[in-house]
Amino acid sequence: MDWREEGVLLAARRHGESAAIIEVFTEGHGRHAGIVRGGASRKIAPILQPGAQLDVSWRARLEEHLGAFSVEPVKSRAHLMSARDTLAALNAATAILSFALPEREPHPSLYAKTIALLDMIGEGEFWPVAYLRWEMAVLEDLGFGLDLSACAATGATDDLAFVSPKTGRAVSKSGAGDWADRLLPLSPALLGKGNGSRAEVSLGLRATGHFLETGLAASLGDRPLPAARGRFASMLERAG
Repeated sequence: MDWREEGVLLAARRHGESAAIIEVFTEGHGRHAGIVRGGASRKIAPILQPGAQLDVSWRARLEEHLGAFSVEPVKSRAHLMSARDTLAALNAATAILSFALPEREPHPSLYAKTIALLDMIGEGEFWPVAYLRWEMAVLEDLGFGLDLSACAATGATDDLAFVSPKTGRAVSKSGAGDWADRLLPLSPALLGKGNGSRAEVSLGLRATGHFLETGLAASLGDRPLPAARGRFASMLERAG
């Protein structure tokens, strides 16, 4: 059993004296783990950094085996580690994928959006909006997408101001009525509107974080969301 593909490194940990076990996210094979012989060496360890784009070849005697990777660097994203906010975003994205993706299940659309996000982090002023939209894509791809097209109560498409914490559907100010204090605020950034400020993104992350926790994480046995995601959200909230 063998295949070759490009992928994003999600995680790496030392295995034995000189090897490493890595997780990569590829378009055709999803989240996939394997051993890298010599992965702890001075030559290979520096390229096994989260977010790195790698050319990986996987081989195993049987498909269900862990198997072994050979790796070649394609694109380093080490520059994202030079600032606290970009490093926090990188760590949050790779941790969420490692946490949430079923092993060896392809998610080609999410893979493409992940590559786009990693290439946008740190570019310009509004890259946090791209991160927020990416979290929405994670929820959508894994079956917990939000429906923000119209008010769940009235059907109106304007004056949308809230999100139902149970259904993930938008609610307008008039449709919320006395229930407004029980709903999540709807950030304009979730609708592709607003000014793209850190405050608006932070407000949006409150909503996506709720569904990552109560929907996605709950479906995985109520495991807590990766701490890296919380650190990034807290950093943006302070910046906003």
